Amino acid sequence: MQFDSFVFPLFFAAVLCGYWLLRAPRAQNLLLLAASYVFYGWWDVRFLSLVAISTVVDFAIGQALGRQDDPRWRKRWVTLSVLVNLGILGVFKYYGFFVDSAITALATVGIEAHVRTLQIVLPVGISFYTFQTLSYTIDVYRRDLEPTRDPLAFACYVAFFPQLVAGPIERATRLLPQFSAPRRLTLEAWRSGATLIVFGFAKKIAIADNAAPYADYVFGLPLDALTGPLVVAGAVAFAVQIYADFSAYSDIARGTARWLGFELCINFDQPYRSRTPSEFWRRWHISLSSWLRDYLYIPLGGNRGSEWFTYRNLMITMVLGGLWHGAAGNFVLWGVYHGAILGVYRFAKVDARLRNASPLGRIVAGAGFFGLTLYGWMLFRATSAAQIGAMTAGLFTGWGDLATAATIVLVCAYYALPILLHHVLARDLGGEKWQPASPPLWGGVLAMVVLWAVIHARASQAAFIYFQF
Repeated sequence: MQFDSFVFPLFFAAVLCGYWLLRAPRAQNLLLLAASYVFYGWWDVRFLSLVAISTVVDFAIGQALGRQDDPRWRKRWVTLSVLVNLGILGVFKYYGFFVDSAITALATVGIEAHVRTLQIVLPVGISFYTFQTLSYTIDVYRRDLEPTRDPLAFACYVAFFPQLVAGPIERATRLLPQFSAPRRLTLEAWRSGATLIVFGFAKKIAIADNAAPYADYVFGLPLDALTGPLVVAGAVAFAVQIYADFSAYSDIARGTARWLGFELCINFDQPYRSRTPSEFWRRWHISLSSWLRDYLYIPLGGNRGSEWFTYRNLMITMVLGGLWHGAAGNFVLWGVYHGAILGVYRFAKVDARLRNASPLGRIVAGAGFFGLTLYGWMLFRATSAAQIGAMTAGLFTGWGDLATAATIVLVCAYYALPILLHHVLARDLGGEKWQPASPPLWGGVLAMVVLWAVIHARASQAAFIYFQF
């Protein structure tokens, strides 16, 4: 059972009041840990054991790495951490997928296999906190971080409820020290946190939840009814939905954390402004893409060595990044697709060419890459290989009838206007300082967005999309 829209505000208000009545960081941490476990256990108390196992194992391995100088033993300890964490993730998230894939592969060569697939419930947020705890042991292994001696602070780092179930994925080097430092709630932190929370809920309720039915409509059509305009309209609707939905959660998490005296990383930086795939991955789900870069792509060799070696590393990284999102073939295909376009853009040296491009050339490059992004979202949202095939084939048909598709695109663009307005007015691209130059203007913008959310609020109880990952 999840917190509903009525229970969570009461829960958070009680935690917040008690939290600031406590002065000592350790007492605050005890309350935070209890609140985080209640928050996660409210969904399914059984899966608290997985959070606890990751916490105990990685804290103990961090201590062992801190005491050990022998390179062989250090490698054994970090390998144990990787095996335990990825083993838990593999069982709960990928067991059925790999068993079913193996059965299908054997069937293609005439071998009939019968393997009982366990019906395993996917614990919410398991991919997020698994990568977060892994970053700690890997950083300690690399000697980029001293192991913490405070098990309470480490347990809070793993289970911190504002970002536990859908990120951003925080590094121990950034977040863990904040649990040992004194905290103070300033007027600026309160104001900026409130702004992030308000914008987050506005994006979720007024934009994501209103764009969702249009995406659902197109992706729910019979395969023989899919035409080019409808496929494009559905991809646009989903592009608006997933960005508004996921960035909304990140905003709410950052705002909630600020009210508790913590600073979380920025997870989005206007990704649809990107002109190349490498720029997109510097702007979209930044905490995951930087994690994959630092803990997978660079250890694989990065761009050191031959060009083909680099293409291989890009493809492996993106395929595993796609698989991180879910145990399904469309996510793997989405990763392959992004790995391929990263390779093509690198081969053509598009990033270097754009540095000296004219404004018109940059606009064309941005529009072209946005089209590629939309096709990628179609792969991501599709539910079967047959649907992917039908949608791809449909792109080349039906362009004489644009009415329905144009309506969907215009409606989604209408709901996305507040995001565009923020991007224009925000001082920095990532929206970290959510205030234009004039405070009176800012107050008017905020009031307008809140009004927009109220007018367009739906009775929907739709969960955030990334809860399923």
